[in-house]
Amino acid sequence: MSNSFKNHLYAVISGKSEVRHGKVIQAIANHLRKSQRTSTTPKGSKHFKEQERQELATYITEKQLWVNHIDFNQYVSEGAEQKVYLQNQKSVFKLNDSIYYNSWEDYLHNLLLHNTFFEDTAYQLIGFHTVDDNLFAVVEQPFVEVTSTTNLEQIREFLLSNGFTNTRNNDYYNQELGLILEDLHDENVLTKDDLLYFIDTVFYLTDEFWMDFHN
Repeated sequence: MSNSFKNHLYAVISGKSEVRHGKVIQAIANHLRKSQRTSTTPKGSKHFKEQERQELATYITEKQLWVNHIDFNQYVSEGAEQKVYLQNQKSVFKLNDSIYYNSWEDYLHNLLLHNTFFEDTAYQLIGFHTVDDNLFAVVEQPFVEVTSTTNLEQIREFLLSNGFTNTRNNDYYNQELGLILEDLHDENVLTKDDLLYFIDTVFYLTDEFWMDFHN
């Protein structure tokens, strides 16, 4: 991984470079970034994320991004962060409340990073939905038909060859890029015809990532 790839990641995050299904995600992230410039609330605080949610709700209404056509009878599974529903035989809807992130902007960055690294399972942000006054992003993703159980060692080897080191359990870090990638167990990385498909990733941008761009 060269420095030029890190520059490409920054361009994707900042909305200056294209990535698959990135336009809507980048537009929302840029809107949140601009709205934060006048905020004195520290990022990571509960009040910050609530302010961000209110700003996001206004934007969603203006851009008509509310999603109301989810068939909840097509429930597949859920984890701590999201609920999964079968959309058709080729894709699924995932509702994510960004619980793993300090901000909605960080969650949107995760989507952009996933789509850059794993284009074959790229997320398409369809819009947003509320459940019991909780805000969820609604993303569509290709459905992967599993043909064998995923070998965790195969995941480690793949990520090692791409500059990621295993820090603990199923968590990884790329020092050159300043990226953390977590929670890569065998339900988040599926195997079809001996190929790995990363369907649920948790990316974090570290201070080391931003260092080259904020000097």
